[in-house]
Amino acid sequence: MTAELARGQNHPLTQVRLEIRISAGTPVVAAVTVGDAHGTVHGAEQVALPGAPALPGLEVPQRAAAVHRLAVDLGAMPQAAHRLSVLLALPTGGGAPLRFGAVAAPFVAVTDLDGTEIATFTLTGLDTESAVVALELYRRQGAWKVRAIGQGYAGGLAELLADQGLSDAHRLANAVHEAVTQGLAHSVATSPQRTPDGDRTRPTAHPGPDRQTPAPPQPTSPYGAHGDGPEHPAEPQPSTPPPGSPVDYTHPGRRTTPPAPTPTAPPAPVAGDASGWSMDERLYHQIRGMFEDLARTTAAYRGAVDFAEARRDRELDQVLSDPRARIGGQGDAARAAARAKHADLVGQARAVLDRDLAQLAAESDVVEPALPPAYARWDNPVWHGYRVPMEMPMAMRLGDLSLPESDRLRIPMLVRLPLEHGLWIDSGRTGPADTSFADGHRRGHLALDLAVAIAARLLAIHPAHAYAVHVIDPAGNGTQALAPLVRTGVLAAPPARGAAGVADTLTRLTRRVDLVQMAVRGGAADALPPDVDTAEQLLIVNDFPHGFDDRAVTRLRYLADEGPAVGVHLLTVADREAAAEYGPLLDPLWRSLMRLTPVPDDHLVDPWVGHAWTYEPPLVPPGSTVLQQVLDQVTAARTKY
Repeated sequence: MTAELARGQNHPLTQVRLEIRISAGTPVVAAVTVGDAHGTVHGAEQVALPGAPALPGLEVPQRAAAVHRLAVDLGAMPQAAHRLSVLLALPTGGGAPLRFGAVAAPFVAVTDLDGTEIATFTLTGLDTESAVVALELYRRQGAWKVRAIGQGYAGGLAELLADQGLSDAHRLANAVHEAVTQGLAHSVATSPQRTPDGDRTRPTAHPGPDRQTPAPPQPTSPYGAHGDGPEHPAEPQPSTPPPGSPVDYTHPGRRTTPPAPTPTAPPAPVAGDASGWSMDERLYHQIRGMFEDLARTTAAYRGAVDFAEARRDRELDQVLSDPRARIGGQGDAARAAARAKHADLVGQARAVLDRDLAQLAAESDVVEPALPPAYARWDNPVWHGYRVPMEMPMAMRLGDLSLPESDRLRIPMLVRLPLEHGLWIDSGRTGPADTSFADGHRRGHLALDLAVAIAARLLAIHPAHAYAVHVIDPAGNGTQALAPLVRTGVLAAPPARGAAGVADTLTRLTRRVDLVQMAVRGGAADALPPDVDTAEQLLIVNDFPHGFDDRAVTRLRYLADEGPAVGVHLLTVADREAAAEYGPLLDPLWRSLMRLTPVPDDHLVDPWVGHAWTYEPPLVPPGSTVLQQVLDQVTAARTKY
């Protein structure tokens, strides 16, 4: 069954030898870029395009045409190849259209060797774009998938290639257009025929006697000799196949065709199956890949539901606008048909989403137990074998992220180290309807518990004496929550109390920031005074802005702005409403900090697809002693050090 993809949707590929068939209403240039796990293309030699159409396992046409057939052998792809992006661009000059919005929507199909469609995608919604990434074939957990992209670029092919990491994108784009203009890629126009559904354009497979359609160009097989001519002149040349027939991938010198590969089930997920030099780095990239997959598949599902609802509403409006359909059974039948189509489309989209969620859940079940302490939840058994590390990890876990459509699936929220921004744990209400904690003091204590858990994790994942924690508790109302840090002696000094303690702590940390900045700018980082602690510093401020005057607030803002660059980080527990007396003075401070909440809240929005992610804090399970045990080991390691 053919999978009709919407933008962002993916579909598994069970075959390794494929064709990508392209049909457009005007001649277009087709190309394919080969990228790494991050989608970055490392040089022009990783681009198959007119003038240089052949790469290992890949062949593209050498001319601009309204119909293309690209040959792909995924089994011949190098190990470093993770993403194959199929590009379409409008040729320049010669009266060609300047934008895709002026022509029929291009149609792309991934087929097997006999022409059976596996997945299709119609690139709708294009306007001023003259180049577009139609779809990508990407490797995930050792298996290949196809994803509908439809990302257009008004700046043309040069902007598209630059976005994929090519430094010589303009030169490469000019070479493509020059090849087309000079005749290395002559335009072959076809008359695309509308299909009965009326919403996409496909080439006519078997034209009638009154319609003559030029045969599409036959790509040279990437599994044999490459180039326009034969590798050996004495070998017989294959004849051009009739229109609509599948491409024969048999080498001219072979008498038999190798058997088609047997479809296999996707391989079982494996922890650390991503790029990276170390296991921690591979797990980090794997978790980011899970986050991207969840975001994309959810965006595709929401887009499909929106499309189904818009289509249903449009059809219902058409029924109501026809007076003849308002009486009798004709109108009722039309309304029932519109609702049935809507339910069918939503059901198909949900089935695809459930399939992707099941794959991600299976991967999460494998990845979660294999995480190191920096990435693991507090209830992970890895903490039972915890030892103080010898070096700082590349990231740490700040909680979990989830979406309403996949409430059971939790993606670890990893942030790179050292922290680029300070943290703000919101001890106030998350919204007008928030009744989770009627007692404001209870929520404040829970927020400070979260601050202690984050501080303990930072201490645990850094080498001994490589991290120092300072605490400002002006009113002393955080004594109980701060007890694990105080009792184990991991704090750099006892919690500061009162206005004098606030001023003293801020003065010492401000002095450290100033001295390190001057030393770095002067190129004398090893000439710091002996009393300056070169370890990373974390300042926990409880119940802000209680106990802070205007001068102290100014110094705190200075630490939030300048501190992260020289190893001083801020973690504030505060209720923004309680700080309203300062007016807009503190607004820049709130904006510079990453807001976290001690209770689940959907306040984190990614700038990629705009999802509102539900954040769940990394609190220690009730009754667990893991925090105390970890801090005891940190103290013991510092004593030995």
